[in-house]
Amino acid sequence: MMSKVVRTVARLVTPAVLMFGLYVIMHGHVTSGGGFQGGAVFASAAALVLVAFGSERVKHHMKLPDLTAISASGALLFIGLGFAGIGTTFFYNLFVGSAVFGHIPAFGPAHEDIWTGGVIPLMNIGVALNVVAGLTAVMVVMAIASENKRDGE
Repeated sequence: MMSKVVRTVARLVTPAVLMFGLYVIMHGHVTSGGGFQGGAVFASAAALVLVAFGSERVKHHMKLPDLTAISASGALLFIGLGFAGIGTTFFYNLFVGSAVFGHIPAFGPAHEDIWTGGVIPLMNIGVALNVVAGLTAVMVVMAIASENKRDGE
């Protein structure tokens, strides 16, 4: 476990890192980024918490079966959206042009409108869930292994 200063800074910075990760995920179809990049940002927040508070506390809140379920739900969401448009073409962007998920933006420079991507932002969420769970699981397992090696097990 780190010093009180590191733990305090981690408590203050972690919500901002998570919000930035959410921004990267949700705006990935109109800016640089997407599900993988946003998922990596989210996982970096888990790394920050892991370093600041140690693996014992993180093990208590992040269990590997929960991470497996998150990863599987992300994969199922992505696959489900891929097959949803199968009536036309595999991975057909079926929500584009709809009132809620994909109105057609006005012609011109990028409006950064989150509702113009159709099914793509939802796919970014599926990818992000998979990346967050996978990277976090790797970090937790590595932290546990290094802790066990340090303790002589």
